Amino acid sequence: MQRVLLTGAAGHVGGYLRESLRDVYPVLRLTDCQNLSPAGSGEEVCQADLSDAAAAEQVVANCDAIVHFGAISAEDEWESILKNNVIATYNIFEAARRCGVHRIVFASTLHVTGFYPCSQTIDSSMPVRPDSRYGVSKVFGEALGRLYADKHNLGCVCLRIGTFAPKPRGERMLSTWISPRDTTQLIRRSLDAADIHFEILY
Repeated sequence: MQRVLLTGAAGHVGGYLRESLRDVYPVLRLTDCQNLSPAGSGEEVCQADLSDAAAAEQVVANCDAIVHFGAISAEDEWESILKNNVIATYNIFEAARRCGVHRIVFASTLHVTGFYPCSQTIDSSMPVRPDSRYGVSKVFGEALGRLYADKHNLGCVCLRIGTFAPKPRGERMLSTWISPRDTTQLIRRSLDAADIHFEILY
């Protein structure tokens, strides 16, 4: 795998992934709608609004795989969620199809099942039960991943990210916590696995 695109590279998780994935693949292409620091060794940097289909296709071109973390990462006004989490995600998947990308790792969230009781153990076989419009937007992304896997043979891994932090603060956070190291390993395994059609992982 020669060139991997990381969207949302200026965000909380994306900023960490920029550092942890930089030396893993020959070229790491970084994009965000916010300003990014200049490209380092093995990096390509481009600022883009992914809700613009042409801009999305330009950043996807010549990439082998995509790590799509670009999104509004919490509840917000619907217009903002629609633009950044729904339209932009569709544009990324469609650009991937048009450009011949082989694998997408999509950042989903625990909020797609957020209305289950906290005491209940959740796995990917259970029906979605989103707790917010943000959660609904990520359900859309997972469904889009399934569609593009089934219809266009685009391998997709949806990661239901919980609380991303160096260490958990308290018992409640421990139940949803994922460390930066484990997040990086999960993404790398999702990108490098030989035979993936569609998966939802925690």
